[in-house]
Amino acid sequence: MIMTTKEIKFEIQKSLDRVPESVLQDILDFLKQAENQTTDRLNLMKNLRDILTEDKELLEKLAR
Repeated sequence: MIMTTKEIKFEIQKSLDRVPESVLQDILDFLKQAENQTTDRLNLMKNLRDILTEDKELLEKLAR
């Protein structure tokens, strides 16, 4: 299901209302940093995050 921008913002707000206060500054810093990035750079960051998430177990084995 593809969400509209309005739906995404609504879901982000709901999530922000539930996260611990200690991480709010990190989230704000991330969003401010994202404002200044090109679309290509943001896509690269997303792809890297996906790779790290998907291959976490492999990366942990390689780190040993």
